[in-house]
Amino acid sequence: MTAPMPVRPPEPPEKPLPPPAERATGRPAAGRRPSRLLAPLRETGKLFALAAAVARAVFRRPFQVREFIEQFWFVASVTILPAALVSIPFGAVIALQVGSLTQQLGAQSFTGGASVLAVIQQASPLIVALLISGAAGSAICADLGSRKIREELDAMEVMGVSPIQRLVVPRVLATMLVAVLLNGLISVVGTLGGYFFNVIMQDGTPGAYLASFSALAQLPDLYISEFKALIFGFIAGIVAAYRGLNPRGGPKGVGDAVNQSVVITFMLLFFVNMVLTTVYLQIVPAKGS
Repeated sequence: MTAPMPVRPPEPPEKPLPPPAERATGRPAAGRRPSRLLAPLRETGKLFALAAAVARAVFRRPFQVREFIEQFWFVASVTILPAALVSIPFGAVIALQVGSLTQQLGAQSFTGGASVLAVIQQASPLIVALLISGAAGSAICADLGSRKIREELDAMEVMGVSPIQRLVVPRVLATMLVAVLLNGLISVVGTLGGYFFNVIMQDGTPGAYLASFSALAQLPDLYISEFKALIFGFIAGIVAAYRGLNPRGGPKGVGDAVNQSVVITFMLLFFVNMVLTTVYLQIVPAKGS
């Protein structure tokens, strides 16, 4: 009888060779372990890249006129009534606070100009920004996010259709146009609300209110207000589109993206408002100075 042949144990599978950078240095490549500290910088870069892509796609043809009109009507329909309702108490609070302060200082005749300037330069653009980002921006983010998880955007790219030009550009332009128009509405309604509460509740005179307004206000104040509204509408649309195009974790990720878009937009808007106000006050001299 012959002895049984010894069975050789199976050889372990060969490990794949590491990348050339690891073989040369003996350390893991930098791209394989991304640092969490650099994540905010990458997200910021992607956000700016999307803004640049949208700015380039605005001038490409064909322009989605029907999509733009539908989005404009939707954004306007969800923001006009809340804007009018919010601007009345906002203008009233500013007029009452400024009126009380000027009365203590013995300068009650300047209540109208001070309150109207506060409404036009600061309150009106911020109200527009909060409403656009909270009502319209969240809806835009949810719409794009749901399309992304259903792979509709991937299908559009396969067919050669750019989702940015087809979906993002009309929404961003709609938010910008509605923001500019809403800013004028809120300025008028807030000014009327401040006039009513100052004249009725603080026994101010209509002539002094209007005279102080014409003495302190100037046309660049309206220009900076409209410019702020335009920039705020652009930021709200870009942030909402970016978070909608990059959801994480399925349907739950879409809800998280909506919340993140609103919070990020608020933070950016207050920072940009501070920068624009500082630059404006340094460049444009006050009336009468």
